[in-house]
Amino acid sequence: MNTTICALATAPGGALGIIRISGPLSLGILSRIFSRNLTDAQPNTIHYGHIRNGDEVIDDVLVSVFRAPHSYTGEDSAEISCHGSRYILSKVIELLIQNGCRMAQPGEFTQRAFLNGKMDLSQAEAIADLIASGNKATHQIAMSQLRGNVSSELSRLREQLLKLTSLLELELDFSDHEDLEFANRSELLDIANKINNRITTLAHSFETGQALKNGIPVALVGKTNVGKSTLLNKLLRDDRAIVSSVHGTTRDTVEDTIDLNGITFRFIDTAGIRQTTDEVEQIGINRTYAAIEKARIVLWIIDAEPTTEDIQEMLERCKDKSLIIIRNKIDIISTSETSFVSDPRLKDIPTVEISAKQGTNIDKLERAIFEAANIPELSEQDIIVTSSRQYQSLVSAHENLSRVLSGLESGLSGDLVSEDLRLVLDDLANITGQGRILTNEVLGNIFTHFCVGK
Repeated sequence: MNTTICALATAPGGALGIIRISGPLSLGILSRIFSRNLTDAQPNTIHYGHIRNGDEVIDDVLVSVFRAPHSYTGEDSAEISCHGSRYILSKVIELLIQNGCRMAQPGEFTQRAFLNGKMDLSQAEAIADLIASGNKATHQIAMSQLRGNVSSELSRLREQLLKLTSLLELELDFSDHEDLEFANRSELLDIANKINNRITTLAHSFETGQALKNGIPVALVGKTNVGKSTLLNKLLRDDRAIVSSVHGTTRDTVEDTIDLNGITFRFIDTAGIRQTTDEVEQIGINRTYAAIEKARIVLWIIDAEPTTEDIQEMLERCKDKSLIIIRNKIDIISTSETSFVSDPRLKDIPTVEISAKQGTNIDKLERAIFEAANIPELSEQDIIVTSSRQYQSLVSAHENLSRVLSGLESGLSGDLVSEDLRLVLDDLANITGQGRILTNEVLGNIFTHFCVGK
């Protein structure tokens, strides 16, 4: 924290590049290589000049000046906007290091912002998610966390938990006065149940958060030559998978993503399911079954009425999945030639008739896929947990609070219940990092996945 750091904040090779500096000597170091003295520069001002190496002019630049504590890191800092030449950018950084800066570690600017109280840990993690957001949904989730919605929610829960703890400890302080009751157990139980329900809801949102963050997995399965690869190419608007009339062409899974209504879906084309003696093809079929296991949505593509055995196998493998039946090749097979409603087990499963080759009803299929994802409409006020670290803390809080509930129901001593309550408070504090002493190892695990300039 006593050193001054610098790093490139933009990708090299573009029209413009930005180099960030932060630390107590930022403006003094910069003044040594800039054509103007910035040590007395006013905060939130921009200065035109040139970076020089002795008498050599490296580039004409704009320098933005920020003063502590009103900067991203909470320290004196500056940003140099120059041309995006790799030579210029590397030369400017070289000059900064020669004059007293050191290269920033991954995420060090954001880490300093956290340590200087500019944001909590949930907001810091949201910055990484915001940079990585690839669709509307992940952008909204990241903005919600960055604006402190998670922090506010946890703050409300902590206030209620502190109230519980205070009432129990007050009861202990006056335990000699049997006529005084500060903590009605039924009221405490009601409050604890409400808190636990909210913590459980937040923990359950992690599954949705991970699906939105990584893309909702959709497996395309069926027998050989039913049109899985053709459908994948049509959905992706690209010739991503090999299409051939030869059975067993697809030997491995082929994956790619598309965006539907602001949600990323990760489609997985799989090897056709059939009996085979080909060892390599059998490996591909085994991977098909593995893809079904990992998928949230399964598209079962058929071009003829499935057998009883096929239906039984698919229903068993997809019993906890959203299954959509796709009748392909309607351009060459009429509806009267095959019927799926004859088996009562399939009557409640969504069915879409398409021609993957002609592109018929692909829009209907996309709507069915989006509906099967069952993702609620999100806003920047919604709280969806995307961090595994936060999820683990919520799970721990739920476990500790379950012991609190059990203790209240069984009439356990207030001092023992209070100990479990303190553990819950610690779990929630771990999410934001507020009121906790965090080790360098913990901070390192959080910030090392950031890009260097952030």
